[in-house]
Amino acid sequence: MTNSRMAVRAILFLTLYTGMCVAQTKEYYTPSCPYVPRDLALGAPAVQSTTHDSAAAQRAVDGNRDSNYFHGSCTHTKADWNPWWRVDLLEVYAVNRVSITNRGDCCAERINGAQIHIGNSLANNGNNNELAATVGSIPLGKTKTFEFKSINGRYVSILLPGCNKALTLCEVEVFADKHTSSYTCVPRNLALGAPAVQSSTYKQSGAHNAVDGNRDSNYFHGSCSHTNADKNPWWRVDLLEVYKVTRVVISNRGDAGAERINGAQIRIGNSLDNNGNNNALAATVVSIPLGVTKTFEFRPIEGRYVNILVPGRNEALTLCEVEVFAD
Repeated sequence: MTNSRMAVRAILFLTLYTGMCVAQTKEYYTPSCPYVPRDLALGAPAVQSTTHDSAAAQRAVDGNRDSNYFHGSCTHTKADWNPWWRVDLLEVYAVNRVSITNRGDCCAERINGAQIHIGNSLANNGNNNELAATVGSIPLGKTKTFEFKSINGRYVSILLPGCNKALTLCEVEVFADKHTSSYTCVPRNLALGAPAVQSSTYKQSGAHNAVDGNRDSNYFHGSCSHTNADKNPWWRVDLLEVYKVTRVVISNRGDAGAERINGAQIRIGNSLDNNGNNNALAATVVSIPLGVTKTFEFRPIEGRYVNILVPGRNEALTLCEVEVFAD
């Protein structure tokens, strides 16, 4: 083999190993689509022994780890004898990991002693299936992961043994062995946790709220950004590297003021002139209904900064989540 061919193979190996395709010009990075474990429980059918105050079983598989029960994303049974919760994965997987997010506003001790059962039987509501792990405790609002030797099963149950017990789960995530079909190609949200700023800030609703990974659209739950009523209000995220951006996803406020986003411009580039608002126009938001998440796709634009600007009027700009993806 020639030295040049060996060098090419070495470069290819390093590129695959690092999981990052680096452009030959070194002017921008294009993240590969990494293969990551898929949460098998996300959106899957779920049931529980009883339901307290409309806190249905489905809330624990809605993709939202918000641990404040009163924000409406946690399950809750009545005070039962051996209360339980169960998700149907719809197929049999070699499950080896379950993550549980506990309630954060009170009552952390209620989860103590809960059992995770996995299998294919619905006898005793699935609670006779193999015991995978037992929860000692989970602190208020924390997510704890339980790993174990793979267990084949379609049903994952969480059983809380005892009398007069109430089971509350704010999220349950289920993962399978990497050699099964449960791995999927997931593009990385470049904006997640990145530095963000805005033209002004209303009542501590900082720009970072829009890149916290939480699409909760109720402003009063504390996960939306909010400017004052500025002339030409704007918001900006710094991706820290230059990417070929092809898609921006915006979650609008859901409890009021949906029309405030109308006419907003998405601008992408490398300049901070005029706070980045002179960069290339990628898309214009006509409207987004209350609480809805809308995706804007466009031809690749190279840039480090992604701005959202409402031009030409005095307005308060509210963003409940902004997600950015590259080619």
